[in-house]
Amino acid sequence: MSQTNLDLSQRIANWLTPTFDQDTQNSIKSLQQNDTNTLNDSFYKDLEFGTGGMRGVMGPGTNRINKYTLGKNTQGLSNYLHQSFPKEKIKVVIAYDCRHNSKSLAQVVANVFSANNIEVFLFEDLRPTPELSFALKYLNCHCGIVLTASHNPPEYNGYKVYWQDGGQLVPPQDKEIITEINSLDYSDIKFEANTALIKTIGKEVDDVFIDASVKNGSFVTNEARKNLKIVFTALHGTSITTVPETLKRAGYTDVHLVKEQSEPDGNFPTVKSPNPEEPEALKMALELADTINADIVIGTDPDSDRLGIAVRNNEDKLILLNGNQTMVLMTDFLLQHSKKDTKNPFIASTIVSTPMMQELADAYNVDYKIGLTGFKWIAKMIKDFPDQHFVGGGEESFGFMVGDFVRDKDANTSTLLACEIAAHAKANGSYLYKHLLNLYVEHGLYKERLISLTKKGIDGANEIKQMMVDARETPLKEVAGEKVVLIEDYQLSLSKNLQDQTTSTIDIPKSNVLIYYTENGSKIALRPSGTEPKIKFYISVNTDLNSVENFISVEKELELKIDQIIKDMKIN
Repeated sequence: MSQTNLDLSQRIANWLTPTFDQDTQNSIKSLQQNDTNTLNDSFYKDLEFGTGGMRGVMGPGTNRINKYTLGKNTQGLSNYLHQSFPKEKIKVVIAYDCRHNSKSLAQVVANVFSANNIEVFLFEDLRPTPELSFALKYLNCHCGIVLTASHNPPEYNGYKVYWQDGGQLVPPQDKEIITEINSLDYSDIKFEANTALIKTIGKEVDDVFIDASVKNGSFVTNEARKNLKIVFTALHGTSITTVPETLKRAGYTDVHLVKEQSEPDGNFPTVKSPNPEEPEALKMALELADTINADIVIGTDPDSDRLGIAVRNNEDKLILLNGNQTMVLMTDFLLQHSKKDTKNPFIASTIVSTPMMQELADAYNVDYKIGLTGFKWIAKMIKDFPDQHFVGGGEESFGFMVGDFVRDKDANTSTLLACEIAAHAKANGSYLYKHLLNLYVEHGLYKERLISLTKKGIDGANEIKQMMVDARETPLKEVAGEKVVLIEDYQLSLSKNLQDQTTSTIDIPKSNVLIYYTENGSKIALRPSGTEPKIKFYISVNTDLNSVENFISVEKELELKIDQIIKDMKIN
C-alpha cells in the first residue's frame, strides 16, 4: 500500500515493520523517545522533486534521504524505464559527490537498478555532476543518476535524475515517474543486486570529458595562458578530479590550488558553507591570491556545477563577481568569438536572472530564450529546437553552460572559459573587470541582489506558502517611488498589464513564481526554493552608464534603490 495518503502515525508505524532493517527501526524508536519534533518532520510528507531533483536531510523517514526513499525512487524509475523502452536493453550511469553516505547510497541505487535487469555504469569514486551528464550521452544510456546535495549543509544529500538527452527530468516524464513511485510500497523495492550487470567506470570517461571541456572552452593562445596566474579551490568537492587537469591540458601553467580545500570532505571543515555564492567560502583562496598576486580566483561547489569568481578591479583589489555578472561576461565572450557561419544561434537564461541577457541578444542579433529556474529548462530548449545552435547560457545562481556537449550547468568548462576571458583581456593590455564595466557602458548598468529567507520545518513551509498567497491577493502597486506596471504570475500563467488592465498568457510551464515590473525597469521576483526551505526575492534595477569613471557613483545609486525596495516590501 502506498504511503502517500497515510496519516503521520501510520507512516511512522509502517517504518517499524520488518520491511525496514533493525538500524532504521532503532533510529525511529530513539526519535520517538527523545526528539518528537525531528520525528514529525521526518515523516510529515514525502520528499519531492524540485528544480534540482530531490534533496533533503539524511536519516530515517519519508521526508529524508535514506536507502529506502532512494530505493523506492529507483524502483519506480526502473519500472518506468521498462515501460518506456520495452524492447531495449536499458543502461544507466551513476555518479556521486563527496558527501557522507554518497558512495554507499550510490551502490544501493546501482543494486536496485541491476536487480531490475538494468545495466549500470557506476563511477569508481566521486565525480562532478557535469561529467555525469556528459557520460550519459557518451555511453548511450537511457538515464543517469547523481547523488549530491550541491552546496547544502553536511547533513544533506540528494538524488538527481537525467534523461537520454543528458538533461534533468522535465515534464511529462517527471510527473509520470513520480506517479509510478507513489504507487509503490517500500516492500516492492528489489534490493538484491545482480552484480554481473554493474560495471565500474573511471579514467576512460574522465579523459574524454576533459578533452571535450578543453575543446569547447578554448579560445586563446598558449602564450596568453602562460601569463595568467590562477588560484583555484575545490572547496572539498569533486572538481579536484577534473578542473586542474582541464586547465593543464588547455595550456595553463601558473595554477595554484588551495591545498587545505583540495581534499574531498563531506564535513567541509574550512568553510561555513561550501557555496561559491558566499564570499566567506572563497576567503582562503582570496588570501592565497593576494599573497602571490594572482589575476583570478575560482572556486566550485561540491558537485562542481557552479562556480564563484574573483578578479582584480580598477584599484587592483580582488572583487567577487555575482552570478549575473559572470553570466553576462561569459555570454558576451562566446558571442564575440563564436563562428560567424553558425546558423540560428541562441542564448538562454531564466526568468529570475538579469534582463541584461536580452540586451546582449539584441546587440548580437541572436535569439534569446528564457525559461523557469533550473538548467533542465535550458537543456529542454536545446532538445526542443534542434535546428538552432546553443551558444551558451546561465542563471543568476552561479551556473553556466558552454555549448551543448553537457546538458547541465558545468563549472568544469566554465572555469576554463573564465580563465580564457581573463587571459584574453590581459594579453590585450586590459583586465576582465574592465571588460565588464565596458559592457555596462554599452548596454546599461544592471544591478541585482538576492534575498533568501530560511523558513524550516512544517511551520516554515506554511509561512512561505502564506507569503506567496499574500503577494498574489494584495499585489504591490508601487515600490521605491515607482509604479508597478506589469505583474507576471507563473502559477496562473498570466501576465497583467496594470496600465491598460489587459492580460496575456505566459507560454512557460506553471511554477510558483510572481514577478513585478516597475515603470523604470526595476524587476522583483518572488519564488519559494525548489530544493531548500527558503523563499527567495530576486531584485534587479538598472540605469544608463555614460562612462567607466562614473561606475562607482552610479552603482551606489542603484544599491540605495535596492535598499529602498527591500524596505518598502518589508523583506526580513
